[in-house]
Amino acid sequence: MPIFALKMLFGDSARFYGILLGLAFSTLLISQQASIFVGLMSRTFGFVTDTPQPDLWIVDPAQRFLDDNKPLRSTSVQRVRSTEGIEWAVPLFKGLLVVNLPDGKRQMTQVIGIDDASLIAGPPFMLEGSLTDLRKPDAIIVDERATRREFKMNLPPEGGDPRPLRVGDTLELNERRAEVVGICKATQTFQSQPVIYTTYNRATQYAPRERRMVTMILAGLTPGANASEVIATVEQRTGLLSYTGEEFAEKTVGYWMRETGIPINFGTAILLGFFVGVAVAGQMFYNFVLDNLKYFGAMKAMGASRGTLLGMVFLQAATIAILGFGIGIGMTSVFGLTVPGERLAFRMTWQIPLIAAAAVTIICTASAAVGMWRVLRLDPADVFKG
Repeated sequence: MPIFALKMLFGDSARFYGILLGLAFSTLLISQQASIFVGLMSRTFGFVTDTPQPDLWIVDPAQRFLDDNKPLRSTSVQRVRSTEGIEWAVPLFKGLLVVNLPDGKRQMTQVIGIDDASLIAGPPFMLEGSLTDLRKPDAIIVDERATRREFKMNLPPEGGDPRPLRVGDTLELNERRAEVVGICKATQTFQSQPVIYTTYNRATQYAPRERRMVTMILAGLTPGANASEVIATVEQRTGLLSYTGEEFAEKTVGYWMRETGIPINFGTAILLGFFVGVAVAGQMFYNFVLDNLKYFGAMKAMGASRGTLLGMVFLQAATIAILGFGIGIGMTSVFGLTVPGERLAFRMTWQIPLIAAAAVTIICTASAAVGMWRVLRLDPADVFKG
């Protein structure tokens, strides 16, 4: 009977390929949109994942997400350092500054100023140069993407064809000279501005002078310290809030989920993929069962049990579900590997294929259940009428 059930399925090639295409497209739409959504949300806290050194991220209580900068008093750094359970604490500058290129072009840039002594929160991967080169005069490190996009030298000082920015070139930040001493690779941010790393003191010189220049404080716990107790102590002593890296990332994602229309837009596309599967694949499979009722009736008249007939329908539904899901998730994977990640956020986590599989299972189970109901109510005598 299983062989006969598969022959029935594959024999109706037009309907078989129609169902397969419907399920594959539904899987593709669900998994692709979910992967782009996760990739986009991951960019909102990319700097946190690039900076694994601190145990605590200490910020102003009014700061709602990572890039919602609320500068702190410089004295807050010393107060955090003197807190029991804190092994080290360093200031961090993070702000948007205008960079002037040699060809006269101006570019808004995210400048990150890291601790001069420890260089904690430096770029995660160096492609050229060394992190310690930041201690040289006027030194900056530039993200690799910006060297060939926003900071591309259309009119190189030495003349010739346009070329990417490279080590040894100079830029201008707030009418101050900045020399490129390294090229790094950092996670692309949600706002997609180019990223420049330099030391904290130099960053505060590049930025317009303000009374408060510390964007946030990064701190490490002493071995064996209780994180919850230290967080409560820091809040009591300084009035600032402390988050672990995970908590700060969750807070940032939560803000973008609540305050923007991104979840609704992507959720609509994902639901559309599900309804496409119901409307196309589910309807076509139900019609396939209806068209084959005469065969089920003949087998029932020859003594096939209800369990056997239901098993045949279930096998057909499971086969088409597995094939459609496999093709759809394969197309999504190919899409993610071929589309440049710089322009399109794409991140397929292990939960996304499970969500797509659950959607395909619901579509096929619902259509199979309706078909099974027709098979159970089938009277063998109806097969031989007319």
